[in-house]
Amino acid sequence: MTFIRRSLVFVVLCLLAGAAAAQESLGPRLTVTFDETETIPGQPLSLRITVLVPTWMTKPVVFPSLEGPDLIVRLPERATTPVSEGIGGDSWSGVSRHFRITPMVPGRFYIPPQELIVTWVDPETNQPRRDVISMDGVSLTGVLPDGAKGLDPFIAAEQITLSQTLSGTEAPLRPGDSITRTVTASVKGTAPMFLPHLLDLEPLEGIAQYPAEPILSEETQRGKITGSRIESVTYLAQSGGDGAAGSVTLDWFNVKTGKVETASVDGFLLTVDAPLAHRPSEVSLRELGLAGAAMLALVLIAVFVGRPLWARWSQARAARHRRYLDSATWARKQVHQAVRQRDLDGALRALDIWAKRLPQDDPRNDPSLHAALTALGAARYGHGSASEVDGWHKMESALRALSKTGSEKQRKQTLPPLNPAVTR
Repeated sequence: MTFIRRSLVFVVLCLLAGAAAAQESLGPRLTVTFDETETIPGQPLSLRITVLVPTWMTKPVVFPSLEGPDLIVRLPERATTPVSEGIGGDSWSGVSRHFRITPMVPGRFYIPPQELIVTWVDPETNQPRRDVISMDGVSLTGVLPDGAKGLDPFIAAEQITLSQTLSGTEAPLRPGDSITRTVTASVKGTAPMFLPHLLDLEPLEGIAQYPAEPILSEETQRGKITGSRIESVTYLAQSGGDGAAGSVTLDWFNVKTGKVETASVDGFLLTVDAPLAHRPSEVSLRELGLAGAAMLALVLIAVFVGRPLWARWSQARAARHRRYLDSATWARKQVHQAVRQRDLDGALRALDIWAKRLPQDDPRNDPSLHAALTALGAARYGHGSASEVDGWHKMESALRALSKTGSEKQRKQTLPPLNPAVTR
């Protein structure tokens, strides 16, 4: 009899354990597929996260961003797709999301454990249920190929080409003539943000140089990243002189051939047909003596007379500079400088300072500026295809409009009335 009781108790415990296990197995199932964990810097790795439930989902799964230092995480076209799978004789449904993770530099990287939020229908109650499930951390490594360890900077791609166009006056130039040089680097198989600065400007006698801001563009074609970096500089002739615009050379690693290749465009001569702006002249010993005496007199005056005046001027200048640093004008210039440097955090901090110094005209309330900040945030931290370059252009346009509006207001406040009242 005792044996029968013990057997019954054992069977009941087994049934309860099986029921608990079955109940537990009805929760969301998470699968992470990360087959290749080693790549060349600049080349993406594929990671896929799949979530399945025994019923259906009432809301989209909240996936983690997987972002980390020196990592680029992107979602390719149709990154999130519905899936279904047979489990235990039942059909489970869910979604799968594909991530492309690219190390920017060599080294080992670790993405810590992440959480996902799954909202689905509980089969027991037929009511929506919200579960938070955890994903284990993953590691990946960026490794330089043996044949490319001397490249600086290191760029790996399927194809890189350089092209050059010249527009403007043909040589020889005359004062006032100009030539614009445009160099385009086209890349396939990596993001154009990995391309380095192309045009190094050396001083040219009699010629002024005006570089433009680089233009980066990027698109994805059938899962492959393509893009370009465009740099241009305008050479303006001012006086007589001879010089040359240097050639442009870019060494890069071809991931298809496993070899280092070179893309280049030739330089060209720049000659200005005009007299030199400054010619050396002979100076006599008498003139040198007079110049030395005048210099000594100036030194004595500076020591005995100019020193007190210099101290006063320095104090006044320092006070004026402190007032300038506390002004709204300085804060506005800091915003413009951060935007030119494409520093989003610096621009936000400078905007806060500018807003505090303009309590009645908070620039953050401007619709154009708010839209530009929203576009930048979506491009940098979102999962869409928004272009960060477009966001920066919108930011610059909004700031120019705000600066112009502020100048007009200040002018109206400082101008005297057209018909001043006559005091009798």
